[in-house]
Amino acid sequence: MPLQNSALAARPGNPHAGIGDKIRGALAVGKTRWGMLALVFFATTLNYIDRAALGVMQPILAKEMSWTAMDYANINFWFQVGYAIGFVLQGRLIDRVGVKRVFFCAVLLWSLATGAHGLATSAVGFMVCRFILGLTEAANYPACVKTTRLWFPAGERAVATGIFNAGTNVGAMMTPMLLPLILHVWGWQAAFLCMSALGGIWLVFWGLKYFNPEDHPTVKQSELDYVQQEVEPEQPRVPFSRILRMRGTWAFALAYSMTAPVFWFYLYWLPPFLNQQYNLGINVTQMGIPLIIIYLTADFGSVGGGILSSFLIGRGMNSIKARLLSMLLFACCIVGVIMAAGSSQLWVAVFAISLAIGAHQAWTANIWSLVMDYTPKHMMSTVFGFGGMCAAIGGMFMTQIVGHILTVTNNNYTVLFTLIPAMYFIALTWMYFMAPRKIPTVDV
Repeated sequence: MPLQNSALAARPGNPHAGIGDKIRGALAVGKTRWGMLALVFFATTLNYIDRAALGVMQPILAKEMSWTAMDYANINFWFQVGYAIGFVLQGRLIDRVGVKRVFFCAVLLWSLATGAHGLATSAVGFMVCRFILGLTEAANYPACVKTTRLWFPAGERAVATGIFNAGTNVGAMMTPMLLPLILHVWGWQAAFLCMSALGGIWLVFWGLKYFNPEDHPTVKQSELDYVQQEVEPEQPRVPFSRILRMRGTWAFALAYSMTAPVFWFYLYWLPPFLNQQYNLGINVTQMGIPLIIIYLTADFGSVGGGILSSFLIGRGMNSIKARLLSMLLFACCIVGVIMAAGSSQLWVAVFAISLAIGAHQAWTANIWSLVMDYTPKHMMSTVFGFGGMCAAIGGMFMTQIVGHILTVTNNNYTVLFTLIPAMYFIALTWMYFMAPRKIPTVDV
Protein backbone atom coordinates (compact mmCIF):
# COMPACT_ATOMS: atom_id res chain seq x y z
CA MET A 1 0.00 0.00 0.00
CA PRO A 2 2.78 2.58 0.76
CA LEU A 3 4.30 1.81 -2.64
CA GLN A 4 0.98 2.43 -4.33
CA ASN A 5 0.49 5.70 -2.50
CA SER A 6 3.99 6.84 -3.46
CA ALA A 7 3.36 5.97 -7.07
CA LEU A 8 0.17 8.01 -7.03
CA ALA A 9 2.05 10.93 -5.50
CA ALA A 10 4.44 10.87 -8.42
CA ARG A 11 1.74 11.28 -11.00
CA PRO A 12 2.12 14.63 -12.78
CA GLY A 13 -1.54 15.43 -12.36
CA ASN A 14 -1.55 15.19 -8.57
CA PRO A 15 -1.56 18.80 -7.29
CA HIS A 16 -1.34 17.86 -3.61
CA ALA A 17 1.99 16.00 -3.59
CA GLY A 18 5.05 17.77 -2.27
CA ILE A 19 8.46 17.69 -3.94
CA GLY A 20 9.68 14.97 -1.57
CA ASP A 21 6.61 12.84 -2.25
CA LYS A 22 7.07 13.22 -5.98
CA ILE A 23 10.72 12.19 -5.82
CA ARG A 24 9.95 9.15 -3.66
CA GLY A 25 7.01 8.27 -5.84
CA ALA A 26 9.01 8.62 -9.05
CA LEU A 27 11.56 6.14 -7.72
CA ALA A 28 8.89 3.82 -6.33
CA VAL A 29 7.29 3.45 -9.76
CA GLY A 30 10.60 2.08 -11.03
CA LYS A 31 14.23 3.09 -11.56
CA THR A 32 14.95 1.73 -15.03
CA ARG A 33 14.13 4.98 -16.83
CA TRP A 34 16.59 6.85 -14.61
CA GLY A 35 19.29 4.40 -15.65
CA MET A 36 18.54 5.18 -19.29
CA LEU A 37 18.72 8.89 -18.43
CA ALA A 38 22.12 8.38 -16.78
CA LEU A 39 23.47 6.90 -20.02
CA VAL A 40 22.47 9.94 -22.11
CA PHE A 41 23.66 12.29 -19.34
CA PHE A 42 27.17 10.83 -19.53
CA ALA A 43 27.09 10.88 -23.33
CA THR A 44 26.26 14.60 -23.20
CA THR A 45 29.08 15.16 -20.71
CA LEU A 46 31.57 13.50 -23.05
CA ASN A 47 30.12 15.44 -25.98
CA TYR A 48 30.90 18.73 -24.29
CA ILE A 49 34.30 17.74 -22.95
CA ASP A 50 35.27 17.18 -26.58
CA ARG A 51 33.83 20.54 -27.62
CA ALA A 52 34.95 22.70 -24.70
CA ALA A 53 38.56 21.49 -24.89
CA LEU A 54 39.24 23.56 -27.99
CA GLY A 55 38.16 26.80 -26.31
CA VAL A 56 40.29 26.12 -23.23
CA MET A 57 43.35 25.18 -25.32
CA GLN A 58 42.85 28.01 -27.83
CA PRO A 59 45.66 30.25 -26.48
CA ILE A 60 48.16 27.34 -26.61
CA LEU A 61 47.09 26.15 -30.06
CA ALA A 62 46.92 29.69 -31.46
CA LYS A 63 50.47 30.35 -30.32
CA GLU A 64 51.79 26.99 -31.58
CA MET A 65 50.14 27.24 -35.01
CA SER A 66 49.97 31.05 -35.40
CA TRP A 67 46.17 31.17 -35.58
CA THR A 68 44.40 34.50 -36.08
CA ALA A 69 40.95 35.29 -34.66
CA MET A 70 39.47 34.43 -38.06
CA ASP A 71 41.36 31.11 -38.17
CA TYR A 72 39.76 30.17 -34.86
CA ALA A 73 36.37 31.37 -36.11
CA ASN A 74 36.76 29.28 -39.29
CA ILE A 75 37.69 26.17 -37.29
CA ASN A 76 34.47 26.56 -35.31
CA PHE A 77 32.57 27.38 -38.51
CA TRP A 78 33.47 24.02 -40.06
CA PHE A 79 32.38 22.21 -36.91
CA GLN A 80 29.00 23.92 -37.31
CA VAL A 81 28.80 22.91 -41.00
CA GLY A 82 29.28 19.26 -40.04
CA TYR A 83 26.91 19.69 -37.10
CA ALA A 84 24.15 21.10 -39.31
CA ILE A 85 24.43 18.26 -41.83
CA GLY A 86 24.68 15.63 -39.11
CA PHE A 87 21.66 16.91 -37.19
CA VAL A 88 19.13 16.47 -39.96
CA LEU A 89 20.61 13.20 -41.26
CA GLN A 90 21.01 11.51 -37.90
CA GLY A 91 17.71 12.75 -36.52
CA ARG A 92 15.93 11.05 -39.41
CA LEU A 93 18.14 7.95 -39.11
CA ILE A 94 17.33 7.55 -35.39
CA ASP A 95 13.60 7.53 -36.13
CA ARG A 96 14.08 4.99 -38.92
CA VAL A 97 16.76 2.63 -37.55
CA GLY A 98 16.49 3.11 -33.79
CA VAL A 99 18.28 5.14 -31.17
CA LYS A 100 20.49 2.34 -29.83
CA ARG A 101 22.32 1.42 -33.03
CA VAL A 102 22.60 4.90 -34.50
CA PHE A 103 23.87 6.48 -31.29
CA PHE A 104 26.43 3.71 -30.76
CA CYS A 105 27.90 4.26 -34.22
CA ALA A 106 27.88 8.04 -33.80
CA VAL A 107 29.79 7.99 -30.49
CA LEU A 108 32.31 5.52 -31.92
CA LEU A 109 33.00 7.82 -34.86
CA TRP A 110 33.14 11.04 -32.83
CA SER A 111 35.61 9.43 -30.40
CA LEU A 112 37.88 8.54 -33.33
CA ALA A 113 37.52 12.08 -34.70
CA THR A 114 38.47 13.54 -31.32
CA GLY A 115 41.64 11.46 -31.20
CA ALA A 116 42.51 12.57 -34.74
CA HIS A 117 42.86 16.18 -33.51
CA GLY A 118 46.13 15.13 -31.90
CA LEU A 119 47.56 14.49 -35.38
CA ALA A 120 46.61 17.90 -36.82
CA THR A 121 49.44 20.36 -37.50
CA SER A 122 47.64 23.39 -38.93
CA ALA A 123 44.40 25.36 -38.88
CA VAL A 124 43.26 23.46 -41.99
CA GLY A 125 43.88 20.14 -40.23
CA PHE A 126 41.75 21.28 -37.31
CA MET A 127 39.00 22.39 -39.70
CA VAL A 128 38.84 18.88 -41.18
CA CYS A 129 38.78 17.24 -37.73
CA ARG A 130 36.14 19.63 -36.43
CA PHE A 131 33.94 19.04 -39.47
CA ILE A 132 33.97 15.26 -38.87
CA LEU A 133 33.45 15.79 -35.14
CA GLY A 134 30.44 18.02 -35.78
CA LEU A 135 28.96 15.55 -38.28
CA THR A 136 29.05 12.73 -35.70
CA GLU A 137 28.41 14.64 -32.47
CA ALA A 138 25.16 15.94 -33.97
CA ALA A 139 23.55 12.60 -33.05
CA ASN A 140 23.78 13.38 -29.34
CA TYR A 141 20.77 15.61 -28.81
CA PRO A 142 18.32 13.86 -31.18
CA ALA A 143 19.26 10.62 -29.38
CA CYS A 144 18.88 12.15 -25.91
CA VAL A 145 15.55 13.78 -26.75
CA LYS A 146 14.26 10.57 -28.34
CA THR A 147 15.30 8.58 -25.25
CA THR A 148 13.56 11.08 -22.96
CA ARG A 149 10.43 11.08 -25.14
CA LEU A 150 10.30 7.27 -25.01
CA TRP A 151 11.09 6.80 -21.33
CA PHE A 152 9.39 9.73 -19.51
CA PRO A 153 5.77 11.00 -19.28
CA ALA A 154 5.02 14.71 -19.70
CA GLY A 155 5.15 15.54 -15.97
CA GLU A 156 8.75 14.29 -15.66
CA ARG A 157 9.96 15.23 -19.12
CA ALA A 158 11.33 18.70 -18.38
CA VAL A 159 13.18 17.47 -15.28
CA ALA A 160 14.66 14.58 -17.25
CA THR A 161 15.63 16.96 -20.06
CA GLY A 162 17.23 19.32 -17.58
CA ILE A 163 19.22 16.47 -16.04
CA PHE A 164 20.67 15.11 -19.29
CA ASN A 165 21.29 18.64 -20.57
CA ALA A 166 23.20 19.33 -17.34
CA GLY A 167 25.83 17.08 -18.87
CA THR A 168 26.77 19.98 -21.13
CA ASN A 169 27.76 22.04 -18.12
CA VAL A 170 29.45 19.15 -16.32
CA GLY A 171 31.53 18.54 -19.43
CA ALA A 172 32.36 22.22 -19.85
CA MET A 173 33.18 22.39 -16.11
CA MET A 174 35.37 19.28 -16.01
CA THR A 175 37.41 20.38 -19.01
CA PRO A 176 39.27 23.29 -17.32
CA MET A 177 39.74 21.08 -14.23
CA LEU A 178 41.38 18.16 -16.05
CA LEU A 179 43.05 19.71 -19.08
CA PRO A 180 45.73 21.80 -17.32
CA LEU A 181 47.21 18.68 -15.70
CA ILE A 182 47.21 16.70 -18.95
CA LEU A 183 48.66 19.67 -20.85
CA HIS A 184 51.42 20.08 -18.29
CA VAL A 185 52.40 16.40 -18.15
CA TRP A 186 51.82 15.11 -21.70
CA GLY A 187 50.97 18.03 -23.98
CA TRP A 188 47.94 18.99 -26.07
CA GLN A 189 48.08 15.96 -28.37
CA ALA A 190 47.61 13.60 -25.42
CA ALA A 191 44.59 15.61 -24.25
CA PHE A 192 42.69 14.70 -27.41
CA LEU A 193 43.70 11.04 -27.12
CA CYS A 194 42.46 10.87 -23.50
CA MET A 195 39.09 12.30 -24.51
CA SER A 196 38.86 9.73 -27.29
CA ALA A 197 39.45 6.91 -24.79
CA LEU A 198 36.58 8.13 -22.58
CA GLY A 199 34.19 7.67 -25.48
CA GLY A 200 35.28 4.03 -25.82
CA ILE A 201 34.40 3.36 -22.17
CA TRP A 202 30.92 4.85 -22.61
CA LEU A 203 30.27 2.68 -25.67
CA VAL A 204 30.58 -0.49 -23.58
CA PHE A 205 27.86 0.63 -21.15
CA TRP A 206 25.51 1.86 -23.89
CA GLY A 207 25.81 -1.36 -25.88
CA LEU A 208 25.07 -3.53 -22.85
CA LYS A 209 22.49 -1.46 -20.96
CA TYR A 210 20.28 0.57 -23.30
CA PHE A 211 16.91 -0.72 -24.54
CA ASN A 212 13.65 0.94 -25.59
CA PRO A 213 10.88 0.58 -22.96
CA GLU A 214 8.97 -2.21 -24.69
CA ASP A 215 12.21 -4.18 -25.30
CA HIS A 216 13.88 -3.79 -21.92
CA PRO A 217 14.42 -7.23 -20.32
CA THR A 218 14.08 -6.15 -16.67
CA VAL A 219 11.72 -3.13 -16.60
CA LYS A 220 8.77 -3.58 -14.22
CA GLN A 221 5.30 -3.58 -15.73
CA SER A 222 4.25 -0.79 -13.35
CA GLU A 223 7.02 1.43 -14.67
CA LEU A 224 6.24 0.54 -18.27
CA ASP A 225 2.57 1.47 -17.72
CA TYR A 226 3.66 4.74 -16.07
CA VAL A 227 6.02 5.62 -18.92
CA GLN A 228 3.40 4.84 -21.57
CA GLN A 229 0.41 6.40 -19.76
CA GLU A 230 -0.20 9.02 -22.44
CA VAL A 231 -2.59 7.86 -25.15
CA GLU A 232 -1.45 8.92 -28.61
CA PRO A 233 -3.35 8.38 -31.85
CA GLU A 234 -1.91 5.65 -34.07
CA GLN A 235 -0.13 7.44 -36.87
CA PRO A 236 1.55 6.11 -40.01
CA ARG A 237 5.11 6.83 -41.04
CA VAL A 238 5.21 10.09 -42.94
CA PRO A 239 7.71 11.35 -45.51
CA PHE A 240 10.20 14.03 -44.56
CA SER A 241 8.48 16.51 -46.87
CA ARG A 242 5.26 16.17 -44.84
CA ILE A 243 7.12 16.79 -41.58
CA LEU A 244 8.52 19.98 -43.08
CA ARG A 245 4.97 21.20 -43.69
CA MET A 246 4.01 20.81 -40.03
CA ARG A 247 3.55 24.05 -38.11
CA GLY A 248 5.23 22.64 -35.01
CA THR A 249 8.40 21.80 -36.92
CA TRP A 250 8.95 25.44 -37.84
CA ALA A 251 7.80 26.72 -34.46
CA PHE A 252 10.66 24.85 -32.83
CA ALA A 253 13.23 25.18 -35.62
CA LEU A 254 13.23 28.98 -35.86
CA ALA A 255 12.95 29.62 -32.11
CA TYR A 256 15.76 27.20 -31.35
CA SER A 257 17.98 28.60 -34.10
CA MET A 258 17.75 32.05 -32.49
CA THR A 259 18.90 30.94 -29.03
CA ALA A 260 21.05 27.82 -29.38
CA PRO A 261 24.01 29.74 -30.91
CA VAL A 262 24.26 31.74 -27.68
CA PHE A 263 25.60 28.67 -25.87
CA TRP A 264 28.09 28.16 -28.67
CA PHE A 265 29.25 31.72 -28.09
CA TYR A 266 29.85 30.97 -24.42
CA LEU A 267 31.58 27.68 -25.16
CA TYR A 268 33.94 28.99 -27.83
CA TRP A 269 34.54 32.57 -26.82
CA LEU A 270 34.15 32.73 -23.04
CA PRO A 271 37.67 31.38 -22.26
CA PRO A 272 39.32 33.82 -24.74
CA PHE A 273 37.17 36.66 -23.33
CA LEU A 274 38.22 35.95 -19.74
CA ASN A 275 41.82 35.47 -20.81
CA GLN A 276 41.87 38.81 -22.62
CA GLN A 277 39.74 40.90 -20.26
CA TYR A 278 41.25 39.75 -16.96
CA ASN A 279 44.62 38.27 -17.98
CA LEU A 280 43.78 34.78 -16.74
CA GLY A 281 46.21 31.93 -17.36
CA ILE A 282 45.24 28.41 -18.42
CA ASN A 283 45.28 26.73 -15.03
CA VAL A 284 42.75 25.59 -12.45
CA THR A 285 43.11 28.55 -10.10
CA GLN A 286 42.87 31.34 -12.70
CA MET A 287 40.83 30.22 -15.70
CA GLY A 288 39.44 27.06 -14.11
CA ILE A 289 37.62 28.48 -11.06
CA PRO A 290 35.55 31.12 -12.95
CA LEU A 291 34.54 28.55 -15.60
CA ILE A 292 33.66 25.97 -12.95
CA ILE A 293 31.42 28.49 -11.15
CA ILE A 294 29.75 29.55 -14.40
CA TYR A 295 28.99 26.02 -15.54
CA LEU A 296 27.99 24.84 -12.07
CA THR A 297 25.37 27.60 -12.08
CA ALA A 298 24.31 26.39 -15.51
CA ASP A 299 23.73 22.92 -14.04
CA PHE A 300 21.40 24.33 -11.41
CA GLY A 301 19.58 26.29 -14.12
CA SER A 302 19.19 23.25 -16.33
CA VAL A 303 17.61 21.08 -13.64
CA GLY A 304 15.79 23.95 -11.90
CA GLY A 305 14.18 25.08 -15.15
CA GLY A 306 12.71 21.63 -15.60
CA ILE A 307 11.46 21.55 -12.02
CA LEU A 308 9.60 24.85 -12.44
CA SER A 309 7.52 23.80 -15.44
CA SER A 310 6.93 20.33 -13.95
CA PHE A 311 5.69 22.03 -10.76
CA LEU A 312 3.27 24.17 -12.77
CA ILE A 313 2.01 21.09 -14.63
CA GLY A 314 1.56 19.31 -11.30
CA ARG A 315 -0.61 22.24 -10.18
CA GLY A 316 -2.94 21.67 -13.11
CA MET A 317 -1.51 24.05 -15.72
CA ASN A 318 -1.48 22.89 -19.33
CA SER A 319 2.02 21.66 -20.24
CA ILE A 320 2.47 24.02 -23.22
CA LYS A 321 1.44 27.05 -21.15
CA ALA A 322 3.72 25.96 -18.28
CA ARG A 323 6.73 25.74 -20.61
CA LEU A 324 6.04 29.15 -22.21
CA LEU A 325 5.55 30.88 -18.84
CA SER A 326 8.79 29.38 -17.54
CA MET A 327 10.64 30.50 -20.67
CA LEU A 328 9.44 34.07 -20.18
CA LEU A 329 10.85 34.13 -16.65
CA PHE A 330 14.21 32.78 -17.80
CA ALA A 331 14.41 35.26 -20.69
CA CYS A 332 14.07 38.09 -18.15
CA CYS A 333 16.95 36.65 -16.11
CA ILE A 334 19.26 36.78 -19.14
CA VAL A 335 19.05 40.56 -19.49
CA GLY A 336 21.72 41.06 -16.80
CA VAL A 337 24.45 39.63 -19.06
CA ILE A 338 24.72 43.06 -20.70
CA MET A 339 26.84 44.31 -17.80
CA ALA A 340 29.44 41.53 -18.21
CA ALA A 341 31.43 43.05 -21.08
CA GLY A 342 31.92 46.46 -19.50
CA SER A 343 32.85 45.32 -16.02
CA SER A 344 36.42 45.78 -14.81
CA GLN A 345 35.75 43.33 -11.97
CA LEU A 346 36.16 39.64 -12.80
CA TRP A 347 33.57 38.41 -10.31
CA VAL A 348 30.91 40.88 -11.44
CA ALA A 349 31.31 39.50 -14.96
CA VAL A 350 31.30 35.92 -13.65
CA PHE A 351 28.06 36.56 -11.74
CA ALA A 352 26.32 38.13 -14.76
CA ILE A 353 27.43 35.38 -17.12
CA SER A 354 26.55 32.67 -14.59
CA LEU A 355 23.00 33.97 -14.23
CA ALA A 356 22.61 34.26 -17.99
CA ILE A 357 23.99 30.84 -18.85
CA GLY A 358 21.96 29.23 -16.03
CA ALA A 359 18.81 30.86 -17.40
CA HIS A 360 19.79 29.76 -20.92
CA GLN A 361 19.99 26.13 -19.82
CA ALA A 362 16.64 26.43 -18.03
CA TRP A 363 15.18 27.91 -21.23
CA THR A 364 16.65 25.04 -23.26
CA ALA A 365 15.17 22.37 -20.96
CA ASN A 366 11.74 23.89 -21.54
CA ILE A 367 11.91 24.48 -25.29
CA TRP A 368 13.04 20.86 -25.76
CA SER A 369 10.23 19.63 -23.50
CA LEU A 370 7.79 21.85 -25.38
CA VAL A 371 8.59 20.26 -28.73
CA MET A 372 8.30 16.81 -27.10
CA ASP A 373 4.85 17.73 -25.78
CA TYR A 374 3.35 18.41 -29.20
CA THR A 375 5.37 16.08 -31.48
CA PRO A 376 4.33 12.44 -32.13
CA LYS A 377 7.02 10.15 -30.75
CA HIS A 378 7.64 8.29 -34.01
CA MET A 379 8.88 11.51 -35.65
CA MET A 380 10.50 13.09 -32.59
CA SER A 381 14.13 12.78 -33.68
CA THR A 382 13.33 13.98 -37.20
CA VAL A 383 11.65 17.18 -35.99
CA PHE A 384 14.36 17.79 -33.41
CA GLY A 385 17.09 16.99 -35.94
CA PHE A 386 15.69 19.52 -38.40
CA GLY A 387 15.49 22.15 -35.67
CA GLY A 388 19.03 21.29 -34.61
CA MET A 389 20.21 21.69 -38.20
CA CYS A 390 18.67 25.18 -38.34
CA ALA A 391 20.33 26.02 -35.03
CA ALA A 392 23.68 24.76 -36.29
CA ILE A 393 23.36 26.92 -39.40
CA GLY A 394 22.67 29.83 -37.05
CA GLY A 395 25.81 28.81 -35.16
CA MET A 396 27.80 28.85 -38.41
CA PHE A 397 26.82 32.45 -39.04
CA MET A 398 27.33 33.27 -35.37
CA THR A 399 30.99 32.20 -35.44
CA GLN A 400 31.63 34.32 -38.52
CA ILE A 401 29.78 37.32 -37.10
CA VAL A 402 31.62 37.06 -33.78
CA GLY A 403 34.99 36.73 -35.52
CA HIS A 404 34.22 39.74 -37.73
CA ILE A 405 32.95 41.93 -34.88
CA LEU A 406 35.96 41.13 -32.71
CA THR A 407 38.32 41.82 -35.61
CA VAL A 408 36.88 45.24 -36.50
CA THR A 409 36.39 46.32 -32.85
CA ASN A 410 39.80 45.12 -31.67
CA ASN A 411 38.28 42.33 -29.51
CA ASN A 412 35.51 44.43 -27.92
CA TYR A 413 32.74 42.12 -26.63
CA THR A 414 30.20 44.81 -25.66
CA VAL A 415 28.05 44.57 -28.80
CA LEU A 416 27.88 40.78 -28.54
CA PHE A 417 26.75 40.73 -24.91
CA THR A 418 24.15 43.42 -25.67
CA LEU A 419 22.52 41.43 -28.48
CA ILE A 420 22.12 38.19 -26.51
CA PRO A 421 18.95 38.97 -24.44
CA ALA A 422 16.96 40.20 -27.44
CA MET A 423 17.22 36.82 -29.14
CA TYR A 424 15.24 35.08 -26.39
CA PHE A 425 12.31 37.49 -26.46
CA ILE A 426 12.04 37.26 -30.25
CA ALA A 427 12.15 33.46 -30.07
CA LEU A 428 9.54 33.33 -27.28
CA THR A 429 7.13 35.53 -29.25
CA TRP A 430 7.48 33.25 -32.27
CA MET A 431 6.96 30.13 -30.16
CA TYR A 432 3.89 31.59 -28.40
CA PHE A 433 2.04 32.16 -31.66
CA MET A 434 3.26 29.11 -33.60
CA ALA A 435 3.55 26.18 -31.15
CA PRO A 436 0.64 23.67 -31.42
CA ARG A 437 -1.29 23.16 -28.18
CA LYS A 438 -1.63 19.35 -28.58
CA ILE A 439 -0.21 16.41 -30.51
CA PRO A 440 -1.63 16.66 -34.04
CA THR A 441 -3.00 13.86 -36.17
CA VAL A 442 -0.77 13.76 -39.23
CA ASP A 443 -2.08 12.56 -42.57
CA VAL A 444 0.38 11.19 -45.11
